[in-house]
Amino acid sequence: MLPPELSQIVALALAEDLGSGDVTAQLVAAGHQAHARVVAREEAVICGRPWVDEVFRQIDVRVRLTWACNEGDRLAPGDLVFEALGPARALLSGERSALNFLQTLCATATQTARHVEAIAGTGTQIVDTRKTLPGLRNAQKYAVRCGGGVNHRIGLYDGILIKENHIAAAGGIAAAIEQARALDAGVPLMTEAESLSEVDTALACDVDLLLVDDFNLEDLGEAVRRTRAHRARGGRTLIEYSGGATLERIRSLAMTGVDRISIGGLTKHVRAIDLSMRLV
Repeated sequence: MLPPELSQIVALALAEDLGSGDVTAQLVAAGHQAHARVVAREEAVICGRPWVDEVFRQIDVRVRLTWACNEGDRLAPGDLVFEALGPARALLSGERSALNFLQTLCATATQTARHVEAIAGTGTQIVDTRKTLPGLRNAQKYAVRCGGGVNHRIGLYDGILIKENHIAAAGGIAAAIEQARALDAGVPLMTEAESLSEVDTALACDVDLLLVDDFNLEDLGEAVRRTRAHRARGGRTLIEYSGGATLERIRSLAMTGVDRISIGGLTKHVRAIDLSMRLV
């Protein structure tokens, strides 16, 4: 599902870039028609078509885009992404905003796909976090799905996640879970655990999701074993690893049997994919 604020975000981006108008585009005759091609300069998973479409729709409805790929497709260097035909001024004015959205969302989708590929066959899911670019959270979480990942909670409103500071303030993990249950918020109840004893407490409370933070492989394997035993007795808790899940060690983490691995870098450490638009 596309973010409901997509058109609003695009309008803000265009207002930021165009301001009172594109002065440089006035060098081109108002009636001049142009044809542009956008190509990938590196390997990428495509994500962001709706944002590009909306950029040119808002600038000039006469612009016609022809896409050579679908969301989630993989492109090699030199592959065509899309072609655009329409008023030259509109193509020039929309180029940067359109590519900014596309290269940023492609970056998240591509990085997600690399992590998903690294753990293929293990049954573990790659999950995002709330460490997103301000104003682009829903867009980046959409990109994670394009790359084959899974979304964590969207914000602070659609899930309770008890972290170390909540535990300290509440007087312990059991007390924090008890207080969270008393809220009767109707959202998933999740908690972090920083030791195997906290794992046991969380499992005894049968939380929806247990996040083990920066466990070594031995302790992670033991936490997974205890979680699976809990589920075998009728419990529902899923277990997720968070913290320090680099691409180089992610498969060893997944091989422990953990259900999910959350990675803030999917949306936080983005490096824009190199795309190029040229008039032809």
